[in-house]
Amino acid sequence: MSPMTKQAMERILENSVSRRSFLSRLLATGALAGLPCGLLRPGTAEAGQVWEGGYQTFRNACPRNCYDTCSIISYVKDGVVKFVEGAPESSFTRGGLCVKGNSYVRRVYSPDRIKYPMEQQGRGSGNWKRLSWDQAMDKIARKILDIKERDGSLLGLALTKYSGNFGITNYGVEGMMSSLGYTTRMVGTPCWPAGIDAQNFDMGSMWCNDPEDLPQARYVIVWGANPAWCSVHSMKFLYAAQEAGAKMVVVDPVFTQTAAKADEYVEIRAGEDCALALGLCRHILDRGLYDREWVTAHSVGFDDFAAYLRDNVTVEWAAGKSGVPIAQIKALAEEFAQARPATIWIGYGMQRHVNGGAAVRVLDALVAMTGNVGKPGGGARYGHLQTWGFNYHAMLQKPPEGSKGWLGASGPKGEFDVSGGAGNAKYADRALNINKTAQEILDAKDPPIRMLWVACKNVLSQDFDRPKMLKAFDKLEMVVAVDQFFNQTVEQADIVLPVTTLFEDWTVNASYWHYWLSLNEQAIKPLHEAKSDIQIAAALSRRMNELAPGSCTFATEIDSKDWMAREFNKDIYDLFGLSSWEDLRKGPAKAKLASSASWADGKFATPSKKYEFRSDLCAKNGHDALPMYKEGRAPYDKLRLLTPHHKFAIHSQFQNLDWMADFNPAPFVYIHPRAAAQRGIADGDMVRVFNKVGEVRLAARLTSDVPPDTLLMYETWYKGLAFNCQNLVDDTSADMGAYKTGAPGVAIHDQFADVARA
Repeated sequence: MSPMTKQAMERILENSVSRRSFLSRLLATGALAGLPCGLLRPGTAEAGQVWEGGYQTFRNACPRNCYDTCSIISYVKDGVVKFVEGAPESSFTRGGLCVKGNSYVRRVYSPDRIKYPMEQQGRGSGNWKRLSWDQAMDKIARKILDIKERDGSLLGLALTKYSGNFGITNYGVEGMMSSLGYTTRMVGTPCWPAGIDAQNFDMGSMWCNDPEDLPQARYVIVWGANPAWCSVHSMKFLYAAQEAGAKMVVVDPVFTQTAAKADEYVEIRAGEDCALALGLCRHILDRGLYDREWVTAHSVGFDDFAAYLRDNVTVEWAAGKSGVPIAQIKALAEEFAQARPATIWIGYGMQRHVNGGAAVRVLDALVAMTGNVGKPGGGARYGHLQTWGFNYHAMLQKPPEGSKGWLGASGPKGEFDVSGGAGNAKYADRALNINKTAQEILDAKDPPIRMLWVACKNVLSQDFDRPKMLKAFDKLEMVVAVDQFFNQTVEQADIVLPVTTLFEDWTVNASYWHYWLSLNEQAIKPLHEAKSDIQIAAALSRRMNELAPGSCTFATEIDSKDWMAREFNKDIYDLFGLSSWEDLRKGPAKAKLASSASWADGKFATPSKKYEFRSDLCAKNGHDALPMYKEGRAPYDKLRLLTPHHKFAIHSQFQNLDWMADFNPAPFVYIHPRAAAQRGIADGDMVRVFNKVGEVRLAARLTSDVPPDTLLMYETWYKGLAFNCQNLVDDTSADMGAYKTGAPGVAIHDQFADVARA
């Protein structure tokens, strides 16, 4: 499609907040397809430059928890964001955004935004009363001081915060808690912890190849990931690999949009990734197709792993467990082993099982035994934190003198291996499992959790066992939610504080997938009475110190730009070839890598300094030393329930916007026609999905894209609808995660349910 005329674009820009959304118009006209031609783009002009039409451009970065962490250019006229597009300087973003990114303008100007602090007169009542910031801070500060006086510490104050807003300065929320004293922290991560531990045991760290070297691969397996929905910018590199002659195979229990783009689809039985991967390894071993030279020079324990395969694994056994035909397993193994280089994209979904970490270890072994670790175009691709070496200035605040906390503990070990503040070594924050938040609140004693601060997270849409979470909230004396919209957590809060969007504050963003670094400038003044997380911390500190001098060490006045600048250091500048953070105003920068491949020098971060097929460290942490089969969770109901991500949302964000509702107005449960027929369910029927945790009611969609023994619904918050898949998901732990993130992961996809007509 050809690009729109400049005049047509101007007309759309002037009406960009209409109900029949700007996004809808762009999609309908094909404008998005034409934009990379450079119609609006200012090239490499510095941010803030005024150009034709009176538009100013600013550098922004998507702060959602997403593979792509897109570099963005925003177009501002008369103090209003009119349009956004991807930054052309990034060879990853390459001028485009996903459908969610293109809706950012509506997110800022949505009439549903929380505009000022409010207090609810009875949780869940919807009876909200407007507060001034001074009133809100006074109520919160007095409650914190009350807790401190009653308990002699602030362990009754708990923080649950994750990655709904993922800028580096957003770690100031943790800093605010540390500046108050020793508190209770929900630690760990629901996203990827089992795989993090697995790769640390195997290689010493989680470190993936640059995704931009995918075109060099001659064979690609996308295992349990759906980048067509969840990393759309990576798709062009997968397509480039195919165009260069590579074969792309997708292994997934669901026929996804990525599977539709593959050369071959392998329908695996959910939770049996271990078995299939071991079957591939055994066949490669039997055929002598493993890389003897590589395993001899760069690994330890391969002979032990080979002996385990010979004694315990057959291709026939793997086929029976995984549901994948024997012939397909053998062909896949031979093709993968003989391609040079070959790679596996290990999705986060496939490690959300009770045996997820074990499965990742076997996939790592499959890549390693074929000599594909350390090769451009190769690698076991999971994620990385190689570009996250910031100062964490906003996070690393000291507790007040004399603060008391958890005795005899070492404190929480966070995802970035940074504890919650300095101080008296005998005291620490109380660390509780973020993946069992409801149970932890119910069980906490001496002292109980009295107050919960929720930031960058929608607990009641995203945390597990929602019925139990509601009981846990009933136990709390005060809930403070910091958010942009009246979501399902805010509905159960006592006080809500409005927080800024990405265009209204300064921060910096790095990726855990690609190697680009992006500045996020303040493009417009904060709307209504919104404040950033660190500005909220400063406001609380002011009131705390007015009421009780010395009770909070956080700064009482904040310059957001200055605090963002303090996150940089020489190592970051050297890694990205920067002389100053201000260089990023000209565009995003890419890390200066010696190679696109992780572990290219063959030196690993394990105790042996080699790849470890046999890991004593893994055994020391309570797991098998070798990559071995681990049983999945036994079914407790008739059908497996999968709750993956939707293309129109990132968890509970974006789908609440009216622009997204235009495309996706209601949820469905997807059922195979055979399972539906057995229950008398027709397409479009209202049904009840239920299990031991709870139930949801929604419409059914019949499709052969899901297996006959599986139900699928997407975990998304729909504004105004009661739908919540967490009514059906319990908090059963995954096998790994505690070693590096402080708590085990959660078996999100080891859930079961049944369905009946409503």
